[in-house]
Amino acid sequence: MSSHNALPKLPDISIVDTITQEYVNNLSLVLQQLNHQDVKSFTGALMSMRKRSGTLYICGNGGSAANAIHLANDFTFGICPSGDALKVEALSANSSVLTCLGNDIGYENIFSHQLKVKASEKDMLLVLSGSGNSPNIINAIEQARHLNMMTVGVLGYSGGKAKPRLDLPFHFNIDDMQVSEDMQVILGHILMQSLHQLILQES
Repeated sequence: MSSHNALPKLPDISIVDTITQEYVNNLSLVLQQLNHQDVKSFTGALMSMRKRSGTLYICGNGGSAANAIHLANDFTFGICPSGDALKVEALSANSSVLTCLGNDIGYENIFSHQLKVKASEKDMLLVLSGSGNSPNIINAIEQARHLNMMTVGVLGYSGGKAKPRLDLPFHFNIDDMQVSEDMQVILGHILMQSLHQLILQES
């Protein structure tokens, strides 16, 4: 048989077992860091914001930007399909706005400028960040504080510069970006189900 007809040698994929087990273990350990009292506090704050017709603004970069859009969908529809849900906006969703602001006033201002234009003290900011150090995340927090908005974050690694600036930081001490991003969605889904049940009780 000629060499060009030989089957390619397959890589050794046994390492996948190790990676899978390590990932599951890390995620399980990080889930134990979730503070249930903080979840209740955040849920209560969101219900209060809803009563005063406030808006939840969510922002993040990369995978966290996608998670912000995902959670905005869940909070707009998932918690109350009849329509009596949260007012929520993912600041990472509009590519025209993001590219305009990034080009004209700098990427570090793509979220803070939107808050400056749209937000007020009746609103809340939720930042999603692995490192907690992205300049546009820090600037968004500072702008929200200037407006007297409540600020909440879901952070990984050390929590970075964002952690001490937030009113309510959910900090998961893990040096793994993917697990950090998983926790953003997991916490969001816990909030979605909690809000759904509370709104059902109201009705």
